[in-house]
Amino acid sequence: MHSQFIQTNGVKLHVMTDGPAEGTPVILLHGFPEFHYGWRKQVTELVAAGFRVITPDQRGYNLSDKPRSIRAYDVNTLAKDIVGIFDHFGIQKARLVGHDWGAVVAWTVALNHPERLEKLTILNVPHPDVMQRFILENAEQRKKSWYVFFFQIPFFVEWILRRDDYRNMARMLVGSGRKSTFQRSDIEEYKKAWSQPGALTGMLNWYRNIFRGSLRSIFQKKSARRVSIPTLILWGKNDVALSHEMVQPSLELCDNGSAVFFENATHWVQHDEANKVNKKLIEFLR
Repeated sequence: MHSQFIQTNGVKLHVMTDGPAEGTPVILLHGFPEFHYGWRKQVTELVAAGFRVITPDQRGYNLSDKPRSIRAYDVNTLAKDIVGIFDHFGIQKARLVGHDWGAVVAWTVALNHPERLEKLTILNVPHPDVMQRFILENAEQRKKSWYVFFFQIPFFVEWILRRDDYRNMARMLVGSGRKSTFQRSDIEEYKKAWSQPGALTGMLNWYRNIFRGSLRSIFQKKSARRVSIPTLILWGKNDVALSHEMVQPSLELCDNGSAVFFENATHWVQHDEANKVNKKLIEFLR
């Protein structure tokens, strides 16, 4: 893999690339609390299938810039970061894959910049308008999303997550997956990324910004936005944070959408069912 830094949308992002230069480009967007390493089980297989794979550390994460302002993590701004990556690599229409927060950004690119996407793959995150409706109207989903409210507390949350060599952060990650999802060596890699100066606050600021934006939008009645790009949703049903009940309403907002459920996978479906996920990705993205 080749490591480089690129300028996009006013920030410097660390980006990993692999695969043939002439291969069809696929951009993989990680979520919280991962970084490009979270796609390690996908990159090799996608490259073997002939794709050129681009995996950035998104802003606030690992080696990428970490703006201090919460406003700098607005999801529309984060989507522009990704469009800037397309521009840097000369990609007119991209195949975009996102998991967790990376999926929120991927949905937003599809909604705000549909002319720049060829195909969209989403892992374990509903359409943003469906997510907002469920948090407002569904008590069970609010209960599952408790950590979003906890993350709003400045300084204290950073202290809680950082103490004892990121013990609580690691427990949160390991506890939300299967016993085999994260190995000790994986956690060591994540700790290196979490301990980069400013990273923990940068990562949490994604939650802090979206919470403020959601409070504002409660008072703005808007019709749900439609996605025109061919969309594949891959969903591990044993997700402790997000209900699979949000998949069908998300599909109903896609002009050309399909979903595949993984009965025994957790939120970390690309780790739990790597081979099956890779097969679905390659079939869809070709």
